[in-house]
Amino acid sequence: MRDIPVIDEDQKRRLAQLEAKIEAAKQVEPGKSHNDEHYSQAHLAWRMVIELVVGLGIGFGMGYGLDSLFGTLPIFLILFTLLGLAAGIKTMLRSAREIQNTKMAEEAEKNERD
Repeated sequence: MRDIPVIDEDQKRRLAQLEAKIEAAKQVEPGKSHNDEHYSQAHLAWRMVIELVVGLGIGFGMGYGLDSLFGTLPIFLILFTLLGLAAGIKTMLRSAREIQNTKMAEEAEKNERD
């Protein structure tokens, strides 16, 4: 016949403390590691660079295409390249504002929890 172990009050208390610690550990949010934060920042920087370059490329392509079509080589090329630059900068600034709003919302949420 198998003996059933008897749990005394001290073991019950220790078991309850252990369970409380486990639950508390499950509730804690894992923070971003340094590598994750670095990757996130690099991703945002590349996104902004790509937005600027795409704006320039589209403006250059449209200007070159119109100049080829009308036979006025430098006029539309310069004009649309500058317009593409302006569009790229505007898109970059919109992305930066979006990122800033996200960071501020995260910080406000973190402060509310504390």
